Amino acid sequence: MTDTTNATTELSGERADLLETLTTARHFLRLTARDLTDDQARQRTTASELCLGGLIKHVTSTERFWASFIVEGPSVMPDFTTLTEADWAKRGEEFQLLPGETLAGVLAEYEEVARRTDQLVAALPNLDAAQPLPKAPWFEADKSWSARRTLLHIAAETAQHAGHADIIRESLDGAKSMG
Repeated sequence: MTDTTNATTELSGERADLLETLTTARHFLRLTARDLTDDQARQRTTASELCLGGLIKHVTSTERFWASFIVEGPSVMPDFTTLTEADWAKRGEEFQLLPGETLAGVLAEYEEVARRTDQLVAALPNLDAAQPLPKAPWFEADKSWSARRTLLHIAAETAQHAGHADIIRESLDGAKSMG
């Protein structure tokens, strides 16, 4: 599970619950990649385009962007309503472990992003502070999310993709994260 700083281990209440939820979801996502080679982490095992290395890259990117959003607002994200086909294709690479990338490197980057998010949770002055959502076809216009809501989104995304990763891993070699 993710190691946290002394500041985060002293948390209680809501912040401790948020961190525990994030830590658990991250653990199960990383667990799906245990003992894999880079080639196995690149392998598609279902009808989907997803692979384990790519899922971890995507969750890393998602957590990095949303944690930055808490502090800096929607300017850290693109205006999704104006992306071109080329932009979407480039975003699709986020779901692949590309040549030259390693599973170890992706996992190390994920660990660093998780550490920074954990520190942010501990340091935030107010979980109610809100930012307007970025422009995207899947968000209602003129809505805002609080830091709390954004952290819950990160946890939900991570847990959802940990489930995807478990299916991919089981299809790859029969290994399961649970059960």
